[in-house]
Amino acid sequence: MPTPVILDVDTGVDDALAILFAVAHPDIDVLGISCVAGNAALDQVVANTLRILDVAGASDIPVAGGARRPLIEAPRSAAHVHGEDGLGGIELAPSAREPHPDGAIALMRSLLLASDEPVTLVALAPQTNLALLLRAHPDLAPRIERIVFMGGSAGEGNATAVAEFNVWHDPEAAAIVLDSGVPCYMYGLDVFNRVSIPLDTAERLAGETDARARVVGHLLGHRVSRAPDHHYTGWIGDAGAVCSLVAPELLRTEIHPVRVELGGYSRGQTIVDRRELPGEDSFHGSVGTWHDVEVALEVDAERMAGLFLETVLGA
Repeated sequence: MPTPVILDVDTGVDDALAILFAVAHPDIDVLGISCVAGNAALDQVVANTLRILDVAGASDIPVAGGARRPLIEAPRSAAHVHGEDGLGGIELAPSAREPHPDGAIALMRSLLLASDEPVTLVALAPQTNLALLLRAHPDLAPRIERIVFMGGSAGEGNATAVAEFNVWHDPEAAAIVLDSGVPCYMYGLDVFNRVSIPLDTAERLAGETDARARVVGHLLGHRVSRAPDHHYTGWIGDAGAVCSLVAPELLRTEIHPVRVELGGYSRGQTIVDRRELPGEDSFHGSVGTWHDVEVALEVDAERMAGLFLETVLGA
C-alpha cells in the first residue's frame, strides 16, 4: 500500500523536484500540500506549487497557503538562492488550479482526520505550519505516523556556519515540532549536499521536447548566484528526503538526542549529541531539552540520484 503523505513546502527549485518525485512514485500517496513562506513569499510559493503539479500531470491534489512569516522573526528572502520567482526564472504557464480556501492548518487537520491510517508529514521548508498545527490541535499527534523533515545538520550549516536554512528560518517552530512527541526523521545537510545529477545530464534534459523532462533539467541546472564562481551543484536537494520514504536502505541513520538552539550566533543550530558516554553537562544540571531523532548521516548518493531520475522521468 502507498504511504499516505502530506507535503509541507516553500516551493523553490528543490521543493519542485521533490513534488515531481512524490507525485510520480507509486508508493507515495500525496493527500495534500501545505505551503509556507521560506524560499519565496507565500503567494509565490502557492503559485509555484500549483504550476509544478500541472507539470507533473498530477490529479486534483489540494494545495493550501499557510504561514506568511516565522513565529517570531520577520520573513527572510532566499531570492539569492532560488531566484526572484523561487524557481530559478523558469517560465511556466499560470495554473487553473485553485488553492484550498480554508488555509493550510485546516487542510492538514481535515486530511489527518479523514485518513484511515496514520499519515507521514514531510516538511521540506521552515516548520511554521507544522508548529501551528501541533499547538492548535495536539490531539492530532496520534494520527501522524512520523515527521520527516529536510532540515538541520549534525555538522556545518549553510545559513550560518552552524545552522541550516529551514531550521534557522524559524527555530522556534522546529523546536515545537521536536517537542510534540511525534517521531521525527532528520534529513539534513549531512546527506542533502551529497546527492547530485551530472551537469551534462541536466543540460540534456533541459533540451528535451517532453515538458516534464525539460523542467527537471532546468531546475537541476539552476546555479546559485551566491556560490563561488556561480558553480553548478546539481543537487536534488529536498527530493532526497522524499526518496528516503521509499528507499530507506539507501541511507545510514542513527538515533541521537537532538535540540534546536534558540539564541546567539548558534540560533537555529540543530545540536546532535553523538557521544557514547554522558558528559559533564549531565552531571552538573545543564543538560537542557533533548529529543531522540532518527538522523540520516550517510547516503548512497549514486543510487539515490538514479532512483530520482528514473521516477520523475518515468523511465
